Amino acid sequence: MEQKHEKYQRLIAACQALEPMPCAVVHPCDESALRGAVDAAKQGLLRPILVGPEQKIRAVAAHCELDISGYSIVDTAHSHASAEAAVRLARESAVSVLMKGSLHTDELMGAVVHRDGGLRTERRISHCFVMDVPALKQPLIISDAAVNIVPTLLDKMHIIQNAIDLAHALGCALPKVAILSAIETVNPSMPTTVEAGALCKMADRGQITGGLLDGPLALDNAIDLAAARIKHIDSPVAGQADILIAPDLEAGNMLAKSLTFLAGADAAGIVLGARLPIVLTSRADSLTARLASCAVAALFAQWKREQPAKALV
Repeated sequence: MEQKHEKYQRLIAACQALEPMPCAVVHPCDESALRGAVDAAKQGLLRPILVGPEQKIRAVAAHCELDISGYSIVDTAHSHASAEAAVRLARESAVSVLMKGSLHTDELMGAVVHRDGGLRTERRISHCFVMDVPALKQPLIISDAAVNIVPTLLDKMHIIQNAIDLAHALGCALPKVAILSAIETVNPSMPTTVEAGALCKMADRGQITGGLLDGPLALDNAIDLAAARIKHIDSPVAGQADILIAPDLEAGNMLAKSLTFLAGADAAGIVLGARLPIVLTSRADSLTARLASCAVAALFAQWKREQPAKALV
């Protein structure tokens, strides 16, 4: 436990060399949302643009004794209008990051995925947890545990590519991707194992790039070298995965929360696959996890700026 937060602190420190990313903070109308934006600005991670009802935002700031005098405010009538205004700022390239405030996730994501005027790309939108697990030396990316409920094979291709891109942005040049199931052999009676085999072949054919894939792998032989050796799994991924791809949202969500509540991990969250990264914080997040989510978004936004246009679809 003495290593708790060490990996997040490295991510936050990596942002100190960057200019703070302009970020639309969507409907920051409670203390948690507004304080998260102010804390991220103080750390030099983001440059907040507060999008929401101005009188309500200023009232929250006064009540919580938060100084927001240095931040722009885009006045809106209500939460739906806040989401639409933030997406408009993104489409105009006025911001590089979106951050969820005190509105419902569905409201924000509804505006993001709207076919007319949203932020869709050719990629499937997916969520990544960047876990700071004290027992591990490197951050662990888990996807998808928040957006895609029962992803198809094509969805998983996009989920994996989004996670690989994120790993690159965080400094992992060739991430090891474990596609999880309950067992490590292909069994036609278990569709997730068949999909895992197909995804690995898709990587062989260049349909997924930038990482090393293996699967199906059970959780133990994905993250524990001893378990992989006992089962005689000869793989550069087994036992040392940087990315865990869950078979569905329920499995991914339970895995992430198990690490949080049973292993003392923190979970930074980010949505990828849209035109820009989206920070989805929870009121239950610790300050360190909130700042880590902002740092991950800033690092990804910077990485994306540096990619050739063909990589942004």
